[in-house]
Amino acid sequence: MTGLEWLKPAVVFGSLLYALLGVVVFWLSFVIIDKLTPYNLWQEIVEKKNVALAIVVGSTAIAIGLIVSAAVHG
Repeated sequence: MTGLEWLKPAVVFGSLLYALLGVVVFWLSFVIIDKLTPYNLWQEIVEKKNVALAIVVGSTAIAIGLIVSAAVHG
C-alpha cells in the first residue's frame, strides 16, 4: 500500500499547488526580463527573425525554469 501514497489527495493537491507556484514565478521572472530589455522581444524575434536573440531568450527561459524547479523542489 505504500506504493500508492502519491495518490492521496493531500499529495496531489500539494503537487498541483507547487506546479502552479512554479509556473507563476517563472512567468513573473520572464515578464521582468522582458521589461528590462531595451526592445520588444516578441517583435525582435518573430518579425525581425533575430535568431541570436531567440537563442539567448530560450537559454534564459531554461535557466529560470531550472532555478524555479530547484527552489520548489527544495
